[in-house]
This record gives sequence, C-alpha cells and structure tokens, in this order.
Amino acid sequence: MTLPARPAYQKFEVVAKPSAIDGLGVFAAEPVPARRKIGEIRGERMSVAAARIRATRYERIMIVEVSPDDAIDFAKSIDPMRYTNHACMPNARLCIRQGRVEFYALRAIEPGDEITVNYGATHHEGQLTCRCGAPNCIGWL
Repeated sequence: MTLPARPAYQKFEVVAKPSAIDGLGVFAAEPVPARRKIGEIRGERMSVAAARIRATRYERIMIVEVSPDDAIDFAKSIDPMRYTNHACMPNARLCIRQGRVEFYALRAIEPGDEITVNYGATHHEGQLTCRCGAPNCIGWL
C-alpha cells in the first residue's frame, strides 16, 4: 500500500496528534530549517460578516480573516496545519499572502516538536486561558 503524496503546498511532513497545549496540535515529522515555508491550509472562503456569524455557532473556531472582506473557515479542511496551536513563544509564524494562510518556521524545528504560532488578536478578546506554558505566557487569548 502506498501513502498519498502530500500536496505541493505542504513543504514539510507534519502530523496532527494530541497536544499538551490544547486538543490536537500539529507536529513536525521531519526537520524544518529556520525561515522556510512549512505549508499552508486551505478551506472554505467566505465574507468576514458570514465568518463572524459562523464563529458564534462553534465552540472550536478555525477561521482566519485574510482581508477586510474575506475569511477562510478551516473546520472541514483536511490539511493538518489547521491544528496549529497558539503559543506566546512560537516556533513559527502565520502569514497571509495573496489570500492564502501560510506557515513559516521562525527557527529550526526538530521532528516531534509541536509547531506553534502567536495568534495575535482573536475573537476571544482575552477571555480564553492560554495554556502554552511559555515562561513569558501572557495567560490569555
């Protein structure tokens, strides 16, 4: 049996599995050099207005606003990067380029390391406890 090839937009092999931070996380399955694109996530494109309404209906929200008018919902995506958790000292960054949500390594990431990003401003408005465990953790999202 052969495994399906990873999509071209997924540059490094990653795997989703249980995370100590929250729910599932995404972990490097091979070394990722610093400043390299790890991959991206694809999902359902919609208006920001529709996304904000949808966000009120879900307990777990996987929506990113990619412009003042457009958002992408990753709830039904099959891309493992959708499980990227927040950390106050992340090892990757989320970058919005040409309407796509991409992930880049901030430093070298070893196999087995959880890939994390700083979410920045979220719909949680400081009411969700951060559980990243970083020494400089701000304590909330």
